Order: sequence, then C-alpha cells, then structure tokens
Amino acid sequence: MLGLPDDVTVALFDLDGVLTTTAALHESAWKNAFDEFLLSQGDPSGPFTADDYLKYVDGRPRLDGVRAFLASRSITADESTVTAIADAKNTEFLAAIDADGVTPYPGSVRYLDAARAAGLRIAVVTSSKNGAKVLDAAGLSDYVEHRVDGNTIVDEGLNGKPAPDSYLRGAELMGVAPSQAAVFEDAISGVAAGHAGSFGYVVGIDRVGDASASSPQAESMRAAGASVVVADLDDLLTN
Repeated sequence: MLGLPDDVTVALFDLDGVLTTTAALHESAWKNAFDEFLLSQGDPSGPFTADDYLKYVDGRPRLDGVRAFLASRSITADESTVTAIADAKNTEFLAAIDADGVTPYPGSVRYLDAARAAGLRIAVVTSSKNGAKVLDAAGLSDYVEHRVDGNTIVDEGLNGKPAPDSYLRGAELMGVAPSQAAVFEDAISGVAAGHAGSFGYVVGIDRVGDASASSPQAESMRAAGASVVVADLDDLLTN
C-alpha cells in the first residue's frame, strides 16, 4: 500500500522539498546571498539561477554548495568568504521561517500518516543544520524516530550528499541494513547518495516538473539512480 518493496521497513526522508515547502525558501535565500556576492565582485557571469540551485546547491551541505557554485563560475574564494556567503544565506533563511512559518506538503503528511499506520519506521536525513527547527515549525517532529542533519555531518565528519554517508548513518541509527531502507529525495545529489549507498529503494520527488518521462528533472533523477519518480509522496499510495 505504500508503494515500496515488501522488505523495506524504514523510510529515510530528506526534509526540505520532500516533507516541507522550505526548498523554495532555501533557493530564494541562496539567490540573494550569491547575487549580492557576485555584484560586489563585479562578476559579469550573470545572477544565480534556478538551474544553478538544482545543479550545485540543492541537497548539499551549506559550505559544499557555496564551493560548488563558485567553482562553476571559475571563482576562487578563501574559506572565510565561503563561510560569509553561507552565513548570509542562513540568516535570510531563518528570518523567512520566523516571518512565515513552515508548511508541510499535504501529500507528504498523508504519506507519513499512512506509513506510520502501516508500521514503517521513519527517520529524516537532511544536509540542513536547521532540521530540528524546520521539523518543529512544520509540526512533523512526532513522526521522526531519528534525525541526521547538517550538524551530525559536521560533528561526525561525514561526507555530504551526493556521498551516501548521511543516509548510511541514518540506516545505522535505525538499526537496519541499507537494503531494508528506502530513501526519499527531491535533489539529484540526494538521489545519487541513495543509489551509491545501495539502499533498497530510492524515491525521487520531482517538485520541478511533473514526474513524467519528458520532465528533465525526472530524467535526471532516473539517471542518478531513482527506483521511481513521483510528483508527490501520496502518489505512491495509489501504486
């Protein structure tokens, strides 16, 4: 009934863009932070775009995202500059949450309810250091048995997505082998992490297109190793 293989007993959910609509807040905050930096440098390569977000930032730990985007523009920056850009982004993101709150996707809540009713155990694996704050603001914390977030990645020296480390840590905390866990991701880097970790099932959530065969995002997810691509989590309930 959950659209997963029978031997999957644990769900490892990414947070922003999978369970909550906060991916849009992240993208907006990144754009403002990067555009301000590019303007200050007199960089002629143009502003930060939605495509830049998907390719270089989405799903990655904060500092890794800064480095990846700057490298894409052939910009060399020291670590203090990288940190300053990341901090500016996070300040704006937190202000947006405080001002507007956090909204979970209704389809995701329906899926979480169905998963909990069916006995599927739930963890969250996110690159964001704000995972606890976002879960609490969205009213989703009670669903989650364990959380791996950006703080865990730093504290335990894990490699960020697209490396599988954070998802493997999530499976370890839940006491299951990767083959018994499903990964749920809206970012290409996260889908790639699930595939690299040999997880039992990798669900791509296409929030950019419509999950059809002609959607570039869905195509990229399948190429990165998604077992299935859906437009919303509750689409799995009908499979």
